[in-house]
Amino acid sequence: SGSTSVLWAVLIALGTAWAIVLGSRRATLETLMQLFLKGAGGLLPVAMILLFSLALGDVANALGTGVFVAQLAQETIPSALLLPLLFLLSAFIAFSIGSSWGTFAIMIPLAMQIVAALDMNASVFLAAVLSGAVFGDHASPISDTTVVASMAAATDHIDHVRTQLPYALISAGLATVAFFVSGLVLL
Repeated sequence: SGSTSVLWAVLIALGTAWAIVLGSRRATLETLMQLFLKGAGGLLPVAMILLFSLALGDVANALGTGVFVAQLAQETIPSALLLPLLFLLSAFIAFSIGSSWGTFAIMIPLAMQIVAALDMNASVFLAAVLSGAVFGDHASPISDTTVVASMAAATDHIDHVRTQLPYALISAGLATVAFFVSGLVLL
């Protein structure tokens, strides 16, 4: 799987980097371990968000949220509005929690249950969820990628958010219209 491949790539890269640093005597094993633990500690909040998001996604699946929403949508929401609504809901969740991956864990099972219940094309529903989540994550001031980008550019964090938001909102607006048109044509 892709996740396993990434894990092995990271482990091999870390092992290679450690071997080079230790071989050149630029750091001791103790120093490398301290740096490793400090870095791993920095990832803990991200891991917790992802863990809780996956748990919330599992609870939503167990409760049949997707089937319930699909039945509700079939009765009350025109099919042309399903894609833009999924895009906007995914964007809102990702913006609120600052995580596209956490949003994937919550929204993909929901969208796929809607697809199964309404017998529709899964690819456009998946596209709406993924793009909405990535937009929300990109625009969120609490997203790790936004924080890292502002740090890398050596700019004030909120100034960075303010300057990227107009471009992101224009793109999100165009995507919403495109998903509406796709809903008219495909669903």
